[in-house]
Amino acid sequence: MVEEEKKEEVKEEAKTEEKAEEALEAKASGSQSSEGNSRAPKEEKLEVEGARPKEEKEVKKEKHVEKKGKRVRTGRKHESVKPNSYFDIQGDKIIRKGTNCPRCGPGTLLAKHKDRQTCGRCGLTAFENTD
Repeated sequence: MVEEEKKEEVKEEAKTEEKAEEALEAKASGSQSSEGNSRAPKEEKLEVEGARPKEEKEVKKEKHVEKKGKRVRTGRKHESVKPNSYFDIQGDKIIRKGTNCPRCGPGTLLAKHKDRQTCGRCGLTAFENTD
């Protein structure tokens, strides 16, 4: 019985050695083993005799980029807000110029555009009829 167990252990060791050899051969040939053992340790690439060493990369010439001139502004410049244009002083009273928003009530003026008046608070737009 003891001899039979020893024989079985020797056979199992031989099988595992054969599988290891097959796996190494498969890796050397570039294909995976028949079992698809993807967790096997990766082998380092061996240098081939007579192979030329990698040469250092040549330094690339820098590209000459021409600078562009200053960009020319098109259209009109932004006009600063002038608070004096929204209010008028008559004696001791301050009178608001412009129209109030009908939705928001007094205190919210409508902005004047070329063809319309808009409220910046609620978004109301009132178009002017220019026929």
